[in-house]
Amino acid sequence: MGEYSKETPIVSKQVIVPFILVTLLFALWGFANAVTDPMVNAFKKVLELSNVQASWVQMAFYGGYFCMALPAALFMRKYSYKVGVLIGLGLYASGALLFYPAAVSEQFWFFCLGLYVLTFGLAFLETAANPYILAMGSKKTATQRLNLAQSLNPVGLIAGLLVAKYFIYDKLQSDDITDFGALDEAKRALIRVADLAVIRDPYVILGLVILAVFVLFVISKMPQTKAEGQMPSLGNTFGELAKNKKYIYGVISQVLYVGAQIMTWTYIYQYAEAIDLAKINTVGYEKVDVFFYQLLAFILFTVGRFIGTALLRYMKPGKLLMVSAILASIFVIGTIFVEGMTGLYCLVGISFCMSLMFPTIYGIALDDLTEEQSKVGSAGLVMAIVGGALLPMLQGIIIDAGGHGVSDTTMMGVSEVNFSFILPLCCFILIAMYGRMAFKKFNV
Repeated sequence: MGEYSKETPIVSKQVIVPFILVTLLFALWGFANAVTDPMVNAFKKVLELSNVQASWVQMAFYGGYFCMALPAALFMRKYSYKVGVLIGLGLYASGALLFYPAAVSEQFWFFCLGLYVLTFGLAFLETAANPYILAMGSKKTATQRLNLAQSLNPVGLIAGLLVAKYFIYDKLQSDDITDFGALDEAKRALIRVADLAVIRDPYVILGLVILAVFVLFVISKMPQTKAEGQMPSLGNTFGELAKNKKYIYGVISQVLYVGAQIMTWTYIYQYAEAIDLAKINTVGYEKVDVFFYQLLAFILFTVGRFIGTALLRYMKPGKLLMVSAILASIFVIGTIFVEGMTGLYCLVGISFCMSLMFPTIYGIALDDLTEEQSKVGSAGLVMAIVGGALLPMLQGIIIDAGGHGVSDTTMMGVSEVNFSFILPLCCFILIAMYGRMAFKKFNV
C-alpha cells in the first residue's frame, strides 16, 4: 500500500458529492444491523423460542449476504455501480415491507424471509459501495478513505439502536412479564398480536424511507463505471484470487470478524440477563439497562473508527489491525472470567477495538488487485459476512447447553453465557495473526 503521504487527499474535490452519497449507504445498513440484533431476544420472548431457534434471525439476516454477494458482483461486472445500488435499495425496501404480512401471519419463518430479502439488497449495496469508495482516489489513501466512509456506519448503528429501544423494546408487553409461558393461551395470543405489530411498524417505516432514498439516487447524477473493452474471463479472475494468499486469508479474517462482532452485539442482552438473575434477590439492585450499554458500545465503536482513520496516517493497516485484535482479545478474556458489571464493561470495550477491523481487513485484502479482480474479490469479502449467521448460532448452542436459560450451568467455573464468548476470543486471536502477516510479510 506504500508509504502514507500527509499531502495526499483522502477524497479529492472532484468526487466529493458522489463520495457523500455513497457514504450515506453505509449508515443504511448500519441501521438495519442495529435494529435486527435486539430482535433475537425479542422474538425469543414473543414467540417462545430457544436461544438456538431465535438465532435464525441472524442466520436469515447474514445468510442473505452470502447468497447474493457473488450474483451482485457478477451483475456489476456488466452494469454500472449506480444500477447495482438501485437494485440493492429496491430489495432492501421490499424485505422491510414484508414485515407487514409477516406480522399478520404470526409466523417466525415469514419474518426471517423478510430479513433474508432485505439483506439481498444490503449485499448489492455493500458489493457496490466498498470497492467504489476504494477507487475514489489514490491507492495510498484507499484504506483511510474506506475507514472514513465506514465512519457513518456506526451513526446508523446508534440510530437503529435508539429505534429498537424506544419504538420496539420499550413497547413490548412480553418483555415486562417474568414468565410469559405461564400465562393462559388466550392472554399470550393477545400479547403476541400486539408485540408483533410493535416489531412490524419500524421495519415498514424503514421500507418507505428506503424507497425515498431510491428516488434520490434515481435523480442524482453520479459518475459510475463499468468494465470497458474485453473483460478477463471469470475463471481466470477466480484463479488469480485463489492464488492470492493476502486475499484468501483476508476473506477468512472477515468471516471471523463479522462473526465476532455480531456475537458481541447480539449476546450482550443474554449477558446482562445473567447479571440480573445473579443479583435479582439483592436488596436495592436495579435491573441492568442493557440498551444503555449497547448504546455506549456503539458510541465507542464510532469514536474508535475516527481514531483508527487518523492513526492510519502514521501506521500500516496490518500493524494497527494486529494491535486492535490483541486489545480486543484482552477485553474478551475479561468478559469471560470477570463476572458481573466489570465483565459487562469489558464486553462493551470490545467495540472500541473492533471499530476499524472490517474496512481495514477489506482494504488489505483488495490492496494489490486490479479493478476487475476487486469487483469479484469484493463479493468474496461481502460473502464473508456469513460469519454473522454461523458463529452466533454456535454461541447459542453453547448458551443452551444447560437449558433455554442463560446461566443454567457452569463451564470452567463461569456461567455458560460467559464461557460462550470463547468463540469471539478465538476469532480475534486469528485476526491478530492476519494483521501481523499483512504487516510483516506483505508490508501493508
